[in-house]
Amino acid sequence: MKKPAEIESQSPHPQNVPESRIDCTPENIEQGLAKLVLGLIELLRQVLERQAIRRMEGGSLSENQVENMGEALMKLEAKIHELAANFGLTPADLNLDLGPLGNLLDKE
Repeated sequence: MKKPAEIESQSPHPQNVPESRIDCTPENIEQGLAKLVLGLIELLRQVLERQAIRRMEGGSLSENQVENMGEALMKLEAKIHELAANFGLTPADLNLDLGPLGNLLDKE
C-alpha cells in the first residue's frame, strides 16, 4: 500500500497542468465551465460560418438568406464575447487545442 506522501508525489499538481487544460477547482468551477462551454460554442459558430460561406459561394443562398445568416452569426459572436466578459474571460481564453488540427483561434 502506498503512503500518502508517495501518492501526493505521483498526482498532478495544478502548477503542472498544461496551460491549454481547463483547471476546474471549487473556487473557479463557474469560470472553467464557462470557458469550456463558450469555447465549444465558438467552435460551432466557426463551423457554421464556414458552411455559410461555402453555400454563399456555391450560389445556393438568396441575398436575403445571406443577409440573415450574416446578421445571426455576428449576433452570436457578440453574445459569445459578452458572456465571456461576464465570466472574466477574454476571447483568447476560449481558444481550444484541437490536437492535430491545431488551435481553434488563430494566434495573434
